[in-house]
Amino acid sequence: MGIIIGLAIALGCMLGGFVAMGGHVGVLIQPWEFVIILGSAFGTFFIANPFSLIKDMAKAVVEALKEDIPKQKDYLAVLGLLFTIMREMRSRPRSEVENHVDNPAESAIFQKYPAILKDSSLTNFICDYCRLIIVGNARPFEIEALMDEEIHTISSDNLKAYKAMQTIADALPALGIVAAVLGVVKAMGSLNEAPEVLGHLIGAALVGTFAGIFFSYGVFGPIADKIKMVRTKKSRIYVVIKQTLIAYMNGAMPQIALEYGRKTISASDRPTIDVVEQEAIAGATREAAA
Repeated sequence: MGIIIGLAIALGCMLGGFVAMGGHVGVLIQPWEFVIILGSAFGTFFIANPFSLIKDMAKAVVEALKEDIPKQKDYLAVLGLLFTIMREMRSRPRSEVENHVDNPAESAIFQKYPAILKDSSLTNFICDYCRLIIVGNARPFEIEALMDEEIHTISSDNLKAYKAMQTIADALPALGIVAAVLGVVKAMGSLNEAPEVLGHLIGAALVGTFAGIFFSYGVFGPIADKIKMVRTKKSRIYVVIKQTLIAYMNGAMPQIALEYGRKTISASDRPTIDVVEQEAIAGATREAAA
């Protein structure tokens, strides 16, 4: 919604100012200039990137439009799941806990958190490191180093869509110049026409430069920044999991380990200790008792 509102304000101010200066909006409607610029941009995008990244780009744009970032309820769900698993690891036989992490889709614990179970990357991250904790041979600092490396890899993969979109934004001003040059070439072929005809052709050519710059800094660049913001916040939830499990491996009780994870959540989204106790800890305890 923010992207749509922002584009409406940018277009309204730009076109409104142009009309206020005495300009005619109809002059800016040059569809073939837009075809040259945007078609070239997307063509080079398809050349430079694998199909998997193209699909991820579409997904990233949808996430940016919806501003699909983790909210407090998502963090509470992760903390609640981690608390339940850590409590099981402390009180249940190893074989019982292994059944949950080996088959999360069939686990009664994971099924209580469908949003997490739906995210296969997040589910695998939790299960893989819980499995290492259960085995018990790895030391905490080794697990922490491995987690840091995997989180870095996940973050890099998530930001590939941002980098691809930013590359398009950076190329658009040059592609606008290409469209403008082609327009001038067309105008040069009509030098024998009346001045008003030549003026129209040259004006149409200059629209290419305008469109390339506007699409770059007014559309694709801001969308790229929004993708980066959304994807960075989505990666942050892995840090919460890391801090919680490392604290547990270092001997913290499950309730205390949750506090380590809670403190890594952004202040604007971080639930209070009371909320964590009511929603994550007490809720998991009630379900276990039932």
